[in-house]
Amino acid sequence: MTVSDAATARHTLSVLVENKPGVLARIAGLISRRGFNIDSLAVGPTEHDAVSRMTIVVDVEELALEQVTKQLNKLVEVLKVVELDPSASVQREIVLIKVRCDATTRPEVIQLAEVFRCNVVDISVDAVVVEATGTRTKLDALRDVLEPYGVRELVQSGLVAVGRGGRSITDRSRRTA
Repeated sequence: MTVSDAATARHTLSVLVENKPGVLARIAGLISRRGFNIDSLAVGPTEHDAVSRMTIVVDVEELALEQVTKQLNKLVEVLKVVELDPSASVQREIVLIKVRCDATTRPEVIQLAEVFRCNVVDISVDAVVVEATGTRTKLDALRDVLEPYGVRELVQSGLVAVGRGGRSITDRSRRTA
């Protein structure tokens, strides 16, 4: 069996980085140079002003993931890299879906939003915007039930994730920023 025949799996990496210009480009470039596609990428501030957190989802084999993780750890701006196991972490995405509707279908769309525990964040004469947070499976199911009404626009965030329990990835950083 060749390397390209090996089974791949989705892996979620939580990466603490120095909050500096160009860090996102360096990390994305490193992953793309290895020939891997980033399925999801979310970057944002942490509880420390000098540190940002990247949540990166890649679909790679285990050996390749180990190589990428080692190369990420070599970057000066990278403070810590942790793979988050889905069963030991809370993982969520957010989606905004603009659904075509009129006065007749609006109550149905709003009722579906309630079933999925969504928030209706905008209503106009011919559309409703629904906000939902959850797993990829939940958000896909929501999109599927709204599709017959006519999805006019959809915007979805990258995955964000945090480990379960009291410990924090920032408590265990290998370097301080």
